[in-house]
Amino acid sequence: MGHTDNCVEIEAPIGYVWERTNDLNSWPELFTEYAKVEILAQTEKRVEFRLTMHPDRDGHVWSWVSERLLDRAAWTVRARRIETGPFEFMNLCWTYEPLGPDRTRMRWVQDFRMRPDAPVDDTGMEARLNNGSREQMRVIAGRIRADRSTVRSFDATRSNRQRGGDMRTMLSPVTVGCSTGISGAVELMPGERVGEHYHPYSEEHLFLVEGTVRVDLDGVPRELRPRDAVLVPRNVRHRVTNVGSAPALIVFALSPLAPRPELGHVVTETDDETGAEAEDARPGGAR
Repeated sequence: MGHTDNCVEIEAPIGYVWERTNDLNSWPELFTEYAKVEILAQTEKRVEFRLTMHPDRDGHVWSWVSERLLDRAAWTVRARRIETGPFEFMNLCWTYEPLGPDRTRMRWVQDFRMRPDAPVDDTGMEARLNNGSREQMRVIAGRIRADRSTVRSFDATRSNRQRGGDMRTMLSPVTVGCSTGISGAVELMPGERVGEHYHPYSEEHLFLVEGTVRVDLDGVPRELRPRDAVLVPRNVRHRVTNVGSAPALIVFALSPLAPRPELGHVVTETDDETGAEAEDARPGGAR
């Protein structure tokens, strides 16, 4: 039986590495050897997919169907080829280990046996798989590191209107693998406001770029003009209202992160009170 065991250290938090390397739709951009991924069936913990490689030196295109079983709680993925091709079987195990807040060890173990009529034996395939795994791991580590420093655009970031205004969380554990906080911006039209809420685990920094806003902190108003900033301590109820005649743009930053995204904020005003669009409400993440 053939066996390979390779690992790489990636400069990113374990949750970000997990999400990036298990987003099969992005594999053609993450790996150099894969041309296409087609999802055939998917649940929260299982995905069946067809993987197609770029043509080899002889122009042959290899493609097969595989299955992946995901256990995020254990940071483990077990996979197997359903269409085995030249293999009698091919089983894989990916594990992830946090080495620090911004460093993760990813390990790939492959166990397989070649068919008697395969063009290469177990030993020969071990050498091929070891070379390929090491190269792909090097590429993945470099691309994830580079992706974390990608410039993010306000206009290209998904809007969240759950608590009023046009709020966009631009730098977060999901978008760039932040490990200690999140930041973004919210745009408010005249008279519009972000409804009252508080953060049990995070303090928030607000910086007004343009416009005029009132920030109510536990019911006490503070007026901000362009280039003004204010601190919102943990557990302080706060509401932001555009009290000017022009759009307002406010930059926000929160730190540290809540233990889980759904614990990041507690809403204390309803949609009717804020004018927020209830039909657009989505989970607000860590904010």
